Amino acid sequence: MTTPVNRLRPRRSCLAVPGSNPRFLEKAQGLPADQVFLDLEDACAPLAKEGARHHIVDALNNGDWTGKTRVVRVNDWTTHWTYRDVITVVEGAGPNLDCIMLPKVQDAQQVVALDLLLTQIEKTMGFEVGKIGIEAQIENAKGLVNIDDIAAASPRLETLIFGPADFMASINMKTLVVGQQPPGYGADAYHYILMRILMAARTHDLQAIDGPFLQIRDVDAYREVAGRAAALGFDGKWVLHPGQVDAANEVFSPSQEDYDHAELILDAYDWCTSEEGGKKGSAMLGDEMIDEASRKMALVIAGKGRAAGMQRTSKFEAPEA
Repeated sequence: MTTPVNRLRPRRSCLAVPGSNPRFLEKAQGLPADQVFLDLEDACAPLAKEGARHHIVDALNNGDWTGKTRVVRVNDWTTHWTYRDVITVVEGAGPNLDCIMLPKVQDAQQVVALDLLLTQIEKTMGFEVGKIGIEAQIENAKGLVNIDDIAAASPRLETLIFGPADFMASINMKTLVVGQQPPGYGADAYHYILMRILMAARTHDLQAIDGPFLQIRDVDAYREVAGRAAALGFDGKWVLHPGQVDAANEVFSPSQEDYDHAELILDAYDWCTSEEGGKKGSAMLGDEMIDEASRKMALVIAGKGRAAGMQRTSKFEAPEA
């Protein structure tokens, strides 16, 4: 078994970059995305995959990815490319790589197999064992049905990701627009899928990431779709175009007002439960009663704000006796 490390990284915006395009690999380094994943799967034509591996190794080793989570998406285990994707990239750039993204995950054994391969490479190369994380992409009905086992499959696992295009095809959804509500259904056709992924993620202390929105020039529509995932509690969403990055970072960050309020709740609760504050289990913050449940909710919002680098604009002042 590998040793768990800190897996909670900022992932409000997860930028997809074709591994076969050196110009895009260079440009991505200057964009304000929390995560960049260099793609060997759908973004690379079959004849370009081998060369793309080497472009990615060069970009990871020689590029400036400061402040970004560095991920490579390999091909899925049903192809003949996967093992060579992992070996070439990890042996070539393992110390400069944070995670491997595995697409089309259908059962736990596929995650276990990747974990084992990563462990063998790390031991062979003298890298820290267990440092490289795994992101699992759920893209069909079988993957969703098996999601609890998938989420528990490896201590390397960091995220569960919704892959909407392949998923929609796998269940015969009646629409050609990825992420759009299918005609004829009056409710949210994705609600169950998103909540199922979210419940599995939270059960195993993983992050939940929403997949891409392909109408890349319609930023308002992107915000709307991203807002749905953010409202449920997702941690971030894929971006396919630089124009979507700022929108994702904004949607998956708390507002300044909410962030300030969350920090005030935490300060007020710490004070009221202290000796100085009377060792009380609850207290008033203005007109609002706060207690332990309030503290837990505030921790979520404050954590997102801190991860986004937000600064407080208010300060808690203890009430006079």
